[in-house]
Amino acid sequence: MNIKRNIVFALEKRKKEGKPIVENVPIRMRVIYNHKRIEFTTGYRIDAAKWDEDKQRVKNGCTNKLKQSSAEINADLLKYYADIQDIFKEFEVNEKSPTPEQLKIAFNNKQKKDTPIEPKAEATVISFMNKFDEFVRESGVQNNWTDATYEKFASTKKHLEDFDKELTFEALTENKLTQYVNFLRDTKNLRNSTIGKQMGFLKWFLRWSKKKGYNTNLAFETFKLKLKTTQKKVIFLTWGELTKLREYQIPATKKYLERVRDVFLFQCFTGLRYSDVFNLKRSDIKDNHIEITTVKTADSLIIELNNHSKSILDKYKDIPFENDKVLPVITNQKMNEYLKELGELAEINEPIREVYYRGNQRIDETTPKYALLGTHAGRRTFICNALSLGIPAQVVMKWTGHSDYKAMKPYIDIADDIRANAMDKFNQL
Repeated sequence: MNIKRNIVFALEKRKKEGKPIVENVPIRMRVIYNHKRIEFTTGYRIDAAKWDEDKQRVKNGCTNKLKQSSAEINADLLKYYADIQDIFKEFEVNEKSPTPEQLKIAFNNKQKKDTPIEPKAEATVISFMNKFDEFVRESGVQNNWTDATYEKFASTKKHLEDFDKELTFEALTENKLTQYVNFLRDTKNLRNSTIGKQMGFLKWFLRWSKKKGYNTNLAFETFKLKLKTTQKKVIFLTWGELTKLREYQIPATKKYLERVRDVFLFQCFTGLRYSDVFNLKRSDIKDNHIEITTVKTADSLIIELNNHSKSILDKYKDIPFENDKVLPVITNQKMNEYLKELGELAEINEPIREVYYRGNQRIDETTPKYALLGTHAGRRTFICNALSLGIPAQVVMKWTGHSDYKAMKPYIDIADDIRANAMDKFNQL
């Protein structure tokens, strides 16, 4: 049985003297299914200006009247979302559809179970997952996690629960860890590279638990993964492909792609991540450069503008956007979707061969480049083309915020290949 549902987080619509209330507004969770609708209070309030309606989350770096941070609030919203999904799945397994009252009771019981009044009486299974929630809340605030990082750890928790709902710290012996790796490979059907990341997230939590005194089982410290992996393919546009995309005449019926292209090209000529383009404000633009503090790493960067990036800024300089933003940036998910569509129309279709492993099975896949395009390809395009033009790596690193050559090495190797291929052209004369 599959219950179609829609879970929405939104600000409560309230008015005072005929005007909408925009300060300290309650955040509600609305669940719609089978022509039924039920609303839950989240216990949080936020100013309307600090709420991102598209992402259905509090904007990064914002706090409410109680000084609760966006990281703290968003972590709980993500948890509520996961809780509701788990409840629906339990009903689906039993081939039943819950009434709104049953849904409300199940949700409330889940919250009580996750916050026991007497920790000493807490069951071990709750202890392990409860500590995981505590780890996410604490580390998220301390490290200023983005929504994407919260989602990664929500996925890790889901994998652990699916593996063993009664998991304990003591149970995670070397044998149990090996079973978990096999579960991720065989049941979850994950690639070796993804399994490696999942185990990295788990070990991060276990190190934190050890430091807190919750975990005395140190088997994870000596546990070594034996998985074949390959280096991930760097997807970027060559200068020729970039020019092709830039000069492509977008059909009149698909004008929505024009703004997407402009934002992507701005990334290709500045090296900015999606999160930094999304947050770029007019006050960040100086005469000949950009001054920003990056969302992901909190680096303070100065990036000089070139003719290409300037022309895009000039195009939108007189168009007002919400929160004094510089460019018309839509959600990352939608932009990734439109970039693939744009790439296909512009015939960015070089076949890209990717090799990866699932267990010992080697898998070869060839995909047209447009199908692999996403917002991060803009940053990679900037780095690869800058290096291939002969700009020193240390200069590029100052623009991008990379702190060591290890992260830059794949790009440097690509630039070396581009230069070598260019030199080969002399042999054809």
